[in-house]
Amino acid sequence: MATDKYYVPESSPWPLTASIGLFLTAIGGAKFIQQSTMDTMEPNFFGKPLFFIGLAWLLLVIAAWWRDTIKESVGGLHSNQLGGSYRQGMLWFIFSEVMFFAAFFGAMFYTRWLIIPWLSGEGSNAMTHEVLWPGFQAMWPLTVTPDGTTTTPMGAWGLPAINTAILLVSSITLTIAHHALLENQRGKLIIFQAITVVLGVIFLGLQGLEYVHAYDMGLTLDAGIYGSLFFLLTGFHGAHVTIGTIFLFITLIRVIKGHFSPDNCFAWEAGAWYWHFVDVVWLFLFVTVYWL
Repeated sequence: MATDKYYVPESSPWPLTASIGLFLTAIGGAKFIQQSTMDTMEPNFFGKPLFFIGLAWLLLVIAAWWRDTIKESVGGLHSNQLGGSYRQGMLWFIFSEVMFFAAFFGAMFYTRWLIIPWLSGEGSNAMTHEVLWPGFQAMWPLTVTPDGTTTTPMGAWGLPAINTAILLVSSITLTIAHHALLENQRGKLIIFQAITVVLGVIFLGLQGLEYVHAYDMGLTLDAGIYGSLFFLLTGFHGAHVTIGTIFLFITLIRVIKGHFSPDNCFAWEAGAWYWHFVDVVWLFLFVTVYWL
C-alpha cells in the first residue's frame, strides 16, 4: 500500500537506452521507406534490419523498465505523491492520444466538408473545378481517383458492426472486472479481465479479415484520399487496440500473481483507462468512417 513518504527512484539506465532504441527505429524506418520508393541498388539496404533492431531494442528496454517499476510497487516503495504523479502522467498521455486522433479526424472532415465541395465547383471555385478535375462530382466516400480508378467503400453493417459490438462488450466486462478488483473478488476479476483480453484478440483478428476483404473490393492505400484515410484511421486504432490488449494481458498476469489490492491498483486502472479511451475512439470512428 502506498505511504506518505517521499520516494526518489534510483538512477536508471532505461531513459538513455530507450532513446537509443527510438533513434535506431527512426533512422531505420526512414531508410526503409526510402528504400521501398527508390532503386534497390541504392545503398539503403540496412534500413529494414535497422528498423527491426531498433524496435526490438525498444521493446526489451520497455520490458526491463516496467519490471523495475513493478518491483518498486510490489516492494512498497511508491508513495501517495508518486501515485498522484503517475495518474497525472497517464491522463496527459491519454490527452495526447486524443489530439493524435483529432488530427486524423480533422483531415477527414477537412476533405469531406471543404476539399470535395471546392473540387466540385461550389461557390467561387468553378475555375478550380474545371482546371483540376473537370466533371468531378461531389460525393463521400470518394470512390473515384483522378486517373479513373474506382473502388468500393467499406459498409458499416458487416465486420465493422460486429467489431463495434465486441468492443462495447469488452468495455462492460472490463468494468465488471474493475468492480471485482475494488471488492477484492480476485476470481471474478481474473475471469472478466481474461474475457476482455480474448475479446481484444478477436477484434484484431476480425480487423485483419476486414483488410483482406477491403483489398478484394479494391479498397487499398492507393485508392485515393478515401483509401488513405480509411487505413490511416483504422490502422492506427488497430495499433492502439494491440497495445491495450498487451497492457491488459500483462496486468492480468499480475492479478494472477496477487500484485493488486483495492487501495494499490493504479497500474491496473491505467490499463482500464486506456482501453475505455480506445473504445470511445472506435465508436467515433465507426460513425464517421463507416456509417456516415
